[in-house]
Amino acid sequence: MVYLALFLTVMSIAFWVYVLFDVVGSDAQRVRLLPKPAWAVIVLLLPKIGAALWFVLGRPPRDAALAGGPAGPPPPFPEYEHPGRARAVSPEEDEAFLRRCRERAEEQRRRAREFQEQETREHREREHGRQADRAAEGDTEAGGSEQRGPGSGPERERDGDEDPTGSAS
Repeated sequence: MVYLALFLTVMSIAFWVYVLFDVVGSDAQRVRLLPKPAWAVIVLLLPKIGAALWFVLGRPPRDAALAGGPAGPPPPFPEYEHPGRARAVSPEEDEAFLRRCRERAEEQRRRAREFQEQETREHREREHGRQADRAAEGDTEAGGSEQRGPGSGPERERDGDEDPTGSAS
């Protein structure tokens, strides 16, 4: 019996809180019979009776569109919900759009290849300059009479695991 009384008390408080939020969240222009502040006072001062009166007499009528419940969560990308958005009106416009996309992609690929080739050339020139500097230093230190051993200069054979550009990384 105690559990039933506790359950009814908790349900009564939950219903009262729900109705209080419903009163506060309702549109003031659509509330029936009394002004919205008067309904809030009635629900606060007479929790059970005020809540029942709100549902019977004061609550605004539901819209026919909302009677079935919420339509669901909002779309993740509402900008795509506009009619005609991001769609070609005719097949010719669609083909033109795809052609422009392909041309733009090819241009980006061409620029990337040119940039990569330029970096490769600059890297080779730097490596060539370093090797020339090392050779010049080696000739001046040894007096130019010492011969190089195998694997000591650019003419050495490379393993399969080495970087062909000769970089240390």
